[in-house]
Amino acid sequence: MKIEKRGPDSYRVRKMYKGQMYTVAFDHKPTQKEAMQTMAAELDKVQEKHKSMTFQAAAEEYIESKRNVLSPSTIRGYAGIMKQIPEKFLCENVHDITALDVQAEINRISKNHSPKTVRNHHGFISAVLGAFCPNLKLATTMPQKVRNEPYIPTDDDVRRILEHARGTEYEIPIILACYGLRRSEICALTLEDIDGDVVRITKAMVQDENFKWVIKTTKTTASTREIIIPEKTASQIRKRGYIYKGYPGEINKFLYSAEKKLEIPHFSIHKLRHYFASKMSALNIPEADIMKMGGWETDHVMKSVYRHSMMEKEEQAKREAAEKLRNTLFS
Repeated sequence: MKIEKRGPDSYRVRKMYKGQMYTVAFDHKPTQKEAMQTMAAELDKVQEKHKSMTFQAAAEEYIESKRNVLSPSTIRGYAGIMKQIPEKFLCENVHDITALDVQAEINRISKNHSPKTVRNHHGFISAVLGAFCPNLKLATTMPQKVRNEPYIPTDDDVRRILEHARGTEYEIPIILACYGLRRSEICALTLEDIDGDVVRITKAMVQDENFKWVIKTTKTTASTREIIIPEKTASQIRKRGYIYKGYPGEINKFLYSAEKKLEIPHFSIHKLRHYFASKMSALNIPEADIMKMGGWETDHVMKSVYRHSMMEKEEQAKREAAEKLRNTLFS
C-alpha cells in the first residue's frame, strides 16, 4: 500500500473500494501495518454504514450536500419528489436497490403524472444512486415526451392586456415581462437596479423548501444581464418609487382575470418571454443576441418560436390551398 507524503508532517493512504476512492490521513509517517489497519478500519465503517443506510437517509444526505450550491427552488423540488416516493422504496437499503427497482418506481409514477414530472422524479433518484452506488448502471425506459406547443400571445393580445392593466399595480410587471424578464426577476427588482433606461438583472425572488419567498442570485450566469426599457416606463417606475410590492402569484391571477374578461386565449406571464423572443426574431435580431437579452443559456425557446412561426405558415398555406380548390370547384 503506497504511503504519500503531503507536507512536512502530513501523510495519506488512498484505496479504491467499490468504485469510490477512500483516504485516511496521518500526522506522521505510518508503517505499512499501521496504514493497512487504519484503512481497514475506515472501510469497516463504510461497510457498516452501507448495511444500515436507507434510500431516504441517502437522499437526505445528498440534498444536504447540495444545499449551498443549488437554488432554493431546486431544493424545494427535491423535497417535493421525496414526498411522492413510496415508503417501501424510501426504506430500502440504498445499496440493495437495483435497476429493476428503479424501473418499477418509474412505471408506478408514470400512471398519473406527466412525462416531465416523471423525468424529474427519475433524475433525482438516479442522482442519489449515482452518489452512493456509482457502480449501479441504470437504463430506465422513460415515457415518451409530449410536445406541448405553448400559445404565444399576439400583438393585439398584448396591447389589450396592457390597456387593461394601465394604472394598476400590475402594469409595470407586465411591461417588463414583454421585455423578456422572468416573474422571479421582476419581483426582485429595486430602484437601485434602474439606471436611466437600463435595468440590471442580478437576482430573483423564489420560494425555498419551506415555501418562504427569498431573494437569490439569478437562475444561471446567462440570466445576469442588462436590458433597455422605454424612458417613459423608467420614469414611471421612479415616480411611484418601486417596481412591484405584491406576491408573485398575484401577477398571474391578474393576467388570468384580464384574459377571461377580454376573451383572450389563456397564457401565463412567462409566455410573454416567448412573445419577446418572437418579436425580436421577426425583427431579424440575431439569435445569439436574443438569447443574451432574454437570459437563455440554451436555444430551446428559439426552437419553440421557430416551430410557432412554421405552424402559422403551414396554416396559411392550407387555407390558401383550400381557397384555390374551392374557387376551382364552385366558381
